[in-house]
Amino acid sequence: MADLTREEILRQLRERIQAFATSRGVRDGAEDLAQDVLMVLHEKYSHVTELIELVPLSFQILRFKMLDQHRKTLRRGEYNQESVDDHPLVDPQDDPSLQAEQKERVTQLIGALQQLGERCQKIFRLKLEGHSFPEIMNILGERSINTIYTWDSRCRKQLLALMGGQWETIPLQGKGKSPNKEAVG
Repeated sequence: MADLTREEILRQLRERIQAFATSRGVRDGAEDLAQDVLMVLHEKYSHVTELIELVPLSFQILRFKMLDQHRKTLRRGEYNQESVDDHPLVDPQDDPSLQAEQKERVTQLIGALQQLGERCQKIFRLKLEGHSFPEIMNILGERSINTIYTWDSRCRKQLLALMGGQWETIPLQGKGKSPNKEAVG
């Protein structure tokens, strides 16, 4: 060990410092911390040349640097920052023309629903309340679930006809959303 030069000792020490900082969760800044520690050793402790003295001294400096970095990050509120990329820059509200189209479609749907028979209205209401087909079967007092499926299918076809023969495709904006299918039924 006595044959090692100061540069070789510092190179090996740099690797150990980076490994220690990385193991403590400072992955991005481990190399910068190691560089800072080596700068402090070079500027303030150039008289220390023994490996036995350099290792504990460098790790003490590293701990102080890591603690200082933690305090700065905490003080700046960087731990709970959200990425700018996660939030859209556009106005979350639809433009007025889309809002008018949406309102017109809702008005048309309400008018079409009111033209349906009582049984169809009741089936749609129960479905919108979140009831499953077996629950709807029990509420309506039917014995066969296939009857409920048939009624539902006929009601959807009737609603589709009242809506003009096809469901409008509504372009949805945002991640993971796709346009509605042209026809449901």
